Amino acid sequence: MTEFECSRAGCRNAATHHVVWRNPRIHPVDREKIWLACDEHVTFLHDYLAARDFPVTVREGVPA
Repeated sequence: MTEFECSRAGCRNAATHHVVWRNPRIHPVDREKIWLACDEHVTFLHDYLAARDFPVTVREGVPA
């Protein structure tokens, strides 16, 4: 089984969450981008995107 890593720069922890977002200035409503996050960085990545007024949600789990 492949282990997915956190998207935070320099982090190699196993991902446990999807951080789903889009940039409304350039992405249509149906376009989603996904960053993977470990437990330690999920809040940081969410807040980083939310501070830029991007629609962002967090989902538990990673691709199987």
